[in-house]
Amino acid sequence: MKFDTPATSNPIDQLRVVGQPVDRIDGPLKTTGTAPYAYERHDVARDQAYGYVLGAGIGKGRVAAMDTAAAKAAPGVIAVVTTLDMPRLGKGEMNTAFLFGGAEIQHYHQAIAVVVAESFEQARDAAAMIRTRYVREPGRFDLAAEAPKAQLASADSGEGSGAPQEDRTGDFEGAFAQAAVTLDETYSTPDESHAMMEPHATIAAWEGEKLTVWTSSQMIAWGRRDLAKTLGIPAENVRFDSPYIGGGFGGKLFLRADAVLAALGAKAAGRSVKLALTRPLIANNTTHRPATIQRIRIGAGRDGRITAIAHESLSGDLPEGQPETAVSQTRLLYAGANRLTALRLAVLDLPEGNSMRAPGEAPGLMALEMAMDEMAERLGMDPIDFRIVNDTQVDPEHAERPFSQRQLVQCLRIGAERFGWNRRSATPGQRREGQWLVGLGMAAGFRNNLVMKSGARVRLHGNGAVTVETDMTDIGTGSYTIIAQTAAEMMGLPLEKVTVRLGDSDFPVSSGSGGQFGGNSSTAGVYAACVKLREAVARRLGFNSAEARFEGGQVRAGNRSVPLGQAAGEAGLTAEDQMEYGDLAERYQQSTFAGHFVEVAVHAATGETRVRRMLAVCAAGRILNPKSARSQVIGAMTMGVGAALMEELAVDKRHGFFVNHDLAGYEVPVHADIPHQEVIFLDETDPISSPMKAKGVGELGICGVGAAVANAVYNATGLRVRDYPITLDKLLDRLPELA
Repeated sequence: MKFDTPATSNPIDQLRVVGQPVDRIDGPLKTTGTAPYAYERHDVARDQAYGYVLGAGIGKGRVAAMDTAAAKAAPGVIAVVTTLDMPRLGKGEMNTAFLFGGAEIQHYHQAIAVVVAESFEQARDAAAMIRTRYVREPGRFDLAAEAPKAQLASADSGEGSGAPQEDRTGDFEGAFAQAAVTLDETYSTPDESHAMMEPHATIAAWEGEKLTVWTSSQMIAWGRRDLAKTLGIPAENVRFDSPYIGGGFGGKLFLRADAVLAALGAKAAGRSVKLALTRPLIANNTTHRPATIQRIRIGAGRDGRITAIAHESLSGDLPEGQPETAVSQTRLLYAGANRLTALRLAVLDLPEGNSMRAPGEAPGLMALEMAMDEMAERLGMDPIDFRIVNDTQVDPEHAERPFSQRQLVQCLRIGAERFGWNRRSATPGQRREGQWLVGLGMAAGFRNNLVMKSGARVRLHGNGAVTVETDMTDIGTGSYTIIAQTAAEMMGLPLEKVTVRLGDSDFPVSSGSGGQFGGNSSTAGVYAACVKLREAVARRLGFNSAEARFEGGQVRAGNRSVPLGQAAGEAGLTAEDQMEYGDLAERYQQSTFAGHFVEVAVHAATGETRVRRMLAVCAAGRILNPKSARSQVIGAMTMGVGAALMEELAVDKRHGFFVNHDLAGYEVPVHADIPHQEVIFLDETDPISSPMKAKGVGELGICGVGAAVANAVYNATGLRVRDYPITLDKLLDRLPELA
């Protein structure tokens, strides 16, 4: 099915099942510990051995020699495979660094060996016995130091954010020079880790030339393709299976070393191998959100209307990498005739920088929305009023291209009323509660809406039940539930009559989970398959498919009513289709919007910052399941607090690695850090997006939160910190004296 004209009335609009706050289908499995995650698939392959990955101990150079004699002789060891045992393997389409093979070391903890043994402890012990001799080379590990050599570079996250290396509309420099009020400030965000609960893990088993991996992957088709390419085998010889994923946040979008080395270890050992990356390897061997240095300039008239806006961002990555797309939202969020955006890339020898939840917009809005707050203060305007004055209903760079839906102003106004914004003091540092300085902050949220081709197979059984199969994944987002809701709505069934099977490369290729495109796109694929199944049912019953109504487990047309299962017969009926998209995304700008509001308290003696309450008001098309959508948004809000106040991968600039590479040293928010969160979804449908009239929401929740926290800290203290995270050491020596 092709979606190339705006959606009209369709069965989803009945909202009998879709749009309802249904409990997660996988909830009982998750809460009882019985959901089979990759490392726990004890039943899928016989005689599983344990693999342990050894990472490089240098940040740049080459491996001169490896002595594995002691490791191979160690108790329980079955096989040892080193990077010198083979030429460098191929590289997947989505990988920047090579994952194994050859002597060259591109970054710290690049995999250099895998040890397979009868137990995990034996494999780990033997890996420590490998003696490696390195030839070190000078590395580039300091973003600020490499900044003068950075080059202009375009970027596309593949998740809806992107920008050319430099983009101009009008005459920015001229308009900025003539503006009545101007701002020119620089902001920085640090390297961040995904820090998901479930590690990267894989069980691999060979049957002749056929390889099966039970793994933790957000994108089944990408992973299968890139594993085959890396190993140099046909893709049809590889099966990926990933029904449950314990968090990914972008870190599991791409093939990583766990799958590659589990496969190599299994081949060498002649038996199945299970392997999980340790926390230090997750930080240094996989991907991370790269640090940025962002310069923002805004010029406006005394009336607050922006006349000139520029956003330039610098970030680093390995050779052949690309910059963080931090300027993407600035091209679309606010009006202004004269505009400039630019991206620069510094070549670094740190581990690979790549997608992390809301790549581009998350760090970009941390800077832009702080700059908007600063500019509002210079203009003497309320921050919300300043944003509303500069709202636009068309793409600022292409006025002929309207937004499909844009309710940013409504988000801000509703949020202001619900949060009690009128009680905020415009003068910072005025509200005290004992030794605590209290402030309110806000920021606009923005994330592009992306739709991806997605397929599904739907089977109708003789008992009237339906099974849906698609390689879509559930990374904790509720995919099982919203897909079941879609099939139930389309086929007129109660939810308990629908079974959903996900995450297997033997199923039709879906959008996968990423870029907040997964929910909308995958359910649209199920919609397409169900349309085809409805037509097949109508034909078999001799009904006009346009007139047939599917409800209550029956198919009705005119005065006839037949049980749905009767149409299936003993053999059942199967339909398969995919949703493809025309040029609507080019004719209309599709985006999601939010208003984020935060109250913080900062201790006047210690600089400790506590978030007291948070509110997000979201405009993101039809909300397919308000309960799971709220869960996604509050999780993203929590990540935004982490980015604002604590998350930072500390770089050892001598040796090129992330020092705090575990959950003891890399701080993330816990329950006690987040006392109260509220989420409001605007009643919105977007017929330009898909037949579901939905859009993504899972990443919108993080976009803008960091700046809202930063703006609240400023309102509480009068201290502006432009270098995230806002830790107490950046406040302590400047706090106002206690009375």
